[in-house]
Amino acid sequence: MVTKVIRFGGLFVLAVALVWACSVTSRQGDKNKEDMSIRQGVMKSVYPALTAVTRLFGVNNRTVTPPQVVEAPTAVYGIAFELIDGSQSSLAPYKGKKILVVNTASDCGYTGQYEELQQLYAHYKDHLVVVGFPANDFKEQEKGSNAEIASFCKKNYGVEFPLAMKISVVKGPEQHPLFSWLSDPAQNGWNSEAPKWNFSKYLIDEQGRLLGYFDPGVSPTGKQIKQSLDLVRH
Repeated sequence: MVTKVIRFGGLFVLAVALVWACSVTSRQGDKNKEDMSIRQGVMKSVYPALTAVTRLFGVNNRTVTPPQVVEAPTAVYGIAFELIDGSQSSLAPYKGKKILVVNTASDCGYTGQYEELQQLYAHYKDHLVVVGFPANDFKEQEKGSNAEIASFCKKNYGVEFPLAMKISVVKGPEQHPLFSWLSDPAQNGWNSEAPKWNFSKYLIDEQGRLLGYFDPGVSPTGKQIKQSLDLVRH
């Protein structure tokens, strides 16, 4: 009983902090949009607690994988997208490495994962590339321009991994073809999970096969990701 009360109390405190953070608006001018707003600073501060709570209660913390590796009916490497600097790209340059595709946002409780994603990328970059896809689909938590997003990520989280231009990731007519591939079994071979929220993650292997989907609450530097990467030994 005491344990349940403690857990509930911790969750209540975190919820109050998040609600307060969500109600705070930035007091900075347009010239400082790349800096953290008050709300973003609070979100960054409560992210470790948010991660602990999601682990404790199993919220947004699922990993979905196939029973065995499945060949994709449609190749993923030919799907084009624009990088955040406006240049054309695809996942083809990363063939031979594992690829972690993440839909990101600058104004979310999980935005602190940018730091963890950068740590993962820096540590395993000989074997892995992280590609971030900013999206404004969830509660409009990515309102900035592409230039503002790039500056924010670099200045506040030291992001060096590739970032794409802002896109839509949820199912519908505006969904980007890459995220259509990731969430359509007819294309990837098995998975129908579309992003549940910001910082949903998809792991693709060296041959372009989808290995797994990870909920937003799954830490990029936690065991679930690293075990699926099969990079723990490195």
